[in-house]
Amino acid sequence: MNTRCRNLLAFLFLSTITAMAQAREIRVNLVDPAGAAVTDASVRVTSKAGERKPCKKDDDAFVCAAAETGAISFEISAKGFKPLKAEYAEKDVNCCEYVFVLQIESIKENVVTITRSDSTIANTPESVVVLGRESLETSAAPTLDDALRQVPGFSIFRRSSSRNANPTTQGVSLRGVGASGASRSVVLFDGVPLNDPFGGWVQWNRISPIAVDEVEVLRGGASSLYGGSALSGAIELKPRTTTDDIAFAGEFFGGSQRTASASAFLGGSRNGWSADVSGGHFQTRGFIPVDEDERGPVDSYAGVRSLNVSTRIVKSFGDNASIFFRPSYFGESRTNGTPKQINRTHSRQFVFGGRIGSDRIRTDWRTFGGTQVYDQTFSAVNSDRSNESLTRTQRSPSQYFGASGALNFSLLSNNITAGLEGREVRGSSDEIGFANGSPASLLGTGGRERTFAAFAKDLISIGERVIVSGGVRYDRWENSRGISFTTPLSTLASTAIAFPDRNEDAWSPSLAIRVQASKDLALHAAVSKSFRSPTLNELYRGFRVGNVVTNANADLLAERATNFETGIAYRKRNTFIRANVFLTRVGRAVANVTLSSTPTLITRQRQNAGETRTAGIEVDASTKLKTLEFNAGYLFADSRVTEFISNPSLVDKFVPQVPRHQATFQVRYPHDSWIFSLQGRASSEQFDDDQNQFSLEPYFQLDAFASRRITAKFSAFAAVENVFNSRYSIGKTPVRTVSSPIIFRAGMRWN
Repeated sequence: MNTRCRNLLAFLFLSTITAMAQAREIRVNLVDPAGAAVTDASVRVTSKAGERKPCKKDDDAFVCAAAETGAISFEISAKGFKPLKAEYAEKDVNCCEYVFVLQIESIKENVVTITRSDSTIANTPESVVVLGRESLETSAAPTLDDALRQVPGFSIFRRSSSRNANPTTQGVSLRGVGASGASRSVVLFDGVPLNDPFGGWVQWNRISPIAVDEVEVLRGGASSLYGGSALSGAIELKPRTTTDDIAFAGEFFGGSQRTASASAFLGGSRNGWSADVSGGHFQTRGFIPVDEDERGPVDSYAGVRSLNVSTRIVKSFGDNASIFFRPSYFGESRTNGTPKQINRTHSRQFVFGGRIGSDRIRTDWRTFGGTQVYDQTFSAVNSDRSNESLTRTQRSPSQYFGASGALNFSLLSNNITAGLEGREVRGSSDEIGFANGSPASLLGTGGRERTFAAFAKDLISIGERVIVSGGVRYDRWENSRGISFTTPLSTLASTAIAFPDRNEDAWSPSLAIRVQASKDLALHAAVSKSFRSPTLNELYRGFRVGNVVTNANADLLAERATNFETGIAYRKRNTFIRANVFLTRVGRAVANVTLSSTPTLITRQRQNAGETRTAGIEVDASTKLKTLEFNAGYLFADSRVTEFISNPSLVDKFVPQVPRHQATFQVRYPHDSWIFSLQGRASSEQFDDDQNQFSLEPYFQLDAFASRRITAKFSAFAAVENVFNSRYSIGKTPVRTVSSPIIFRAGMRWN
């Protein structure tokens, strides 16, 4: 071996020995003020040369590799704790192990996007409530709609759960404006409405809770932002994402009522690409909803079996541009309390969108579309509920396509958003009518709806104490090709009605102001106009629930609302209280108006029922004592009919499905490897019908949840819903149906 080779080998050997001597493996342990380990965290170490590396999780600790000797620094972040940065000069460097105590974070200043202006809750004049992943994961409720029932004022039709209710009764309302099958609030996921394009209701099982990172609820008229589906507010489900190389979360559980569920999220990113897939299967036999005192041989279980899958693929072009594609599938089948009442849904959707720009100026855009087929059967039950006869089968296919784009930019003290939206929906209902158990007629209805909208909003900071938010939106929509035909099978002589094309438009302005009166106290006020356009389902499709028939009405006009609110917000350390007084007047309110009533059949029709008025008080409160978190809410809503020219006897009647009092609370207590939580809600009396003849009594329900961390990534949990087994009424039309009895479930979770 020549001298040059020997010198090269010696140099390589010495370099390796030196690098091995300089390389350090450092263990970092994180604990809370009580000494309990904190494992759900991000730890990064920066060496003297400026090389920044993530630390890897190892059981209850983190292992960091420092590339060289000398000074180092740590950056640590964990949900619920204040960020920590620790720097050590070379003389202070510990060789192998560090322990950091993380301080509990005060109530988080959430950045909300549902108002279309990136702002914290403290700087938002509108009434916004946020449910984070911790709230969803520690709720006893396994579905999103039941978790959202902890927000005062949130309700779906007939105060029931999506696990047991017909999907056409799952319309959402906020602030006591009145629930119906069609939502008076828009529900968004990844910027695209979840509201059924044909009927306006929400299929809550389309999204598994594991796929949601956070929920934002905007209460009060939001048509200036979201148009004709947001008369009483908006709900945004933010999708779960990851920037890690790979991330996985999974959950499965089983419980009473033959309930079983499995869901998962898997994602990762590399070299400017990222992708994730989420999905879930949920099934429950449910319970028999008809009260035992009125139950008959035909009464059976109301349950559901559903499957959802969604994939998101993202390509980033540096820090200022990205595009994504999200296809999804949803399938569901339900039993509705009798053997012959069932329904099925199959839907497919795609979303293609992206973002260009920085924090100061950016453009967000979406194109989306999909198809859906909804099948349902209807029946009639005799008076002693001993016999059931099929009355109608129905298939409702629909297709939709839409696009939206928004430009957001900052100019001096202004945060300005402007955008355009458009959508087209095609839907129909193909039915077979039965008489004495045999097919008797063919019925068909359908039509199209095309919508165009433009909107603008400005969030202005005036000095350090005043924030003003103002916006306006213009919507124009057209209903066309409306048709209805009937063909008796005995004669095959068809009768067709072609409804004339028609259009409407609406201006939706809004103005809100927030004044910081002192360090801890702020005052706010808002006024807006909002609307809801009738869905194709309301215009052209009738339906039957039990012995109640509701007919369509092709002459329905859009509901129009005027909204006022004012209140205060108090924040000091870990305590936050917000109180509002509000008034909402809804003109041309769409209601299911009773036309006739017999012991065996109630006939109703959708009508513009004059004007309703909802006046109320809304209070939200949060506090944190060390690791104990407490949240409470209260809503008083006096909601009445104030004008009804065609039926004056309804004036001063209470709006159906709206209780005057609602109260909720949540308690969450993490201790060592345990997490305990309680959720409670109470509601006063409400009515099931427009004539206030069927009273639904007050109720209180308490839920409990507990989980224990087995390892850093694995935990087990158990939950009890309706701890006191209260069986309150959810319907009386005229048969009394009741809520679910006590429910148990237990499962395992990976994060």
